[in-house]
This record gives sequence, structure tokens and C-alpha cells, in this order.
Amino acid sequence: MSNIPNCPKCNSEYTYEDGNLIICPECAHEWTAGSEGGSSEDESVVKDSNGNVLNDGDTVIVIKDLKVKGASSDIKKGTKVKNIRLVDGDHNIDCKIDGFGAMSLKSEFVKKA
Repeated sequence: MSNIPNCPKCNSEYTYEDGNLIICPECAHEWTAGSEGGSSEDESVVKDSNGNVLNDGDTVIVIKDLKVKGASSDIKKGTKVKNIRLVDGDHNIDCKIDGFGAMSLKSEFVKKA
């Protein structure tokens, strides 16, 4: 079997060759073998605690209790967070959580719902 690289956009292992293109069936990303997936959009891929790729608008679930500075209570494990927005930085998820308001979370503390 030939050695076809994983998709550079979503890291899928199910890529295949079609002529001189390599195609990912999961995210429909196409690239040539020589370009190593270098597309015009140079965005970083954000993954949850299980390695699933996160996108803007996804719903995630908090996997452990998180302390919030200045708040009297914690964000509890199992809290569902809808409509996330991905941003650059250490806390790479912006969202609104009921009872807390606008928050920034780290993707390592959430899993995709």
C-alpha cells in the first residue's frame, strides 16, 4: 500500500490520490503531493481532549470542574457549552456559559458533544 499522508486540515487518515491531487473525503480538502497541504489559509487546528477537531459553532461539554477567578462557584463537569468560537491564544475557545456569562476556555478541558 502506498504511503499517502494524513489530511493537513483535519488529520484524517482516509485520504486518497486522484491523479496528481490528494483528497480528504471527510473535510473535502484537496492538495498536491509536493505542496504538503500548504493551502492559502494557514489556520491552526484546535482539538478537544479526545483529539476531535473543533470548529466554530460546535457544542462542547466540560470534562472537569473548572475554578473561575472572582466567581463564587465553579463550572461543573458535564456543563454543555453551545456555539463556541475559536480564537488564537492559550485559552482558545470563547463562549457564553449560562450563569457565568462570556468565558474563555482551554480546549484540553472540553470534549465535543
